[in-house]
Amino acid sequence: MRLPEQVRLTAWVHGFVQGVGFRWWTRSRALELGLVGHATNRPDGRVLVIAEGPRPQCELLLELLRSGSTPGQVDLVVESWSGATGNLTGFDER
Repeated sequence: MRLPEQVRLTAWVHGFVQGVGFRWWTRSRALELGLVGHATNRPDGRVLVIAEGPRPQCELLLELLRSGSTPGQVDLVVESWSGATGNLTGFDER
């Protein structure tokens, strides 16, 4: 049996996403999906989400970030994809 491809999702989340529980919510969804990584507040008001795991689960997380059901208000999510580095454990809020 072949293991699913491991990928890295890098998502820049724009909008009213700091101070509203957004990182905690993102961490909870990522852990439910079995992903590792972190959600980090950036000085410009964005949140940077790095998630690694099977591509289908990362795509589900991306859909959730864009779903309109997050805390705060997401105006835009800009994503990029790369191969997983494999150097992450757990999912942190930073």
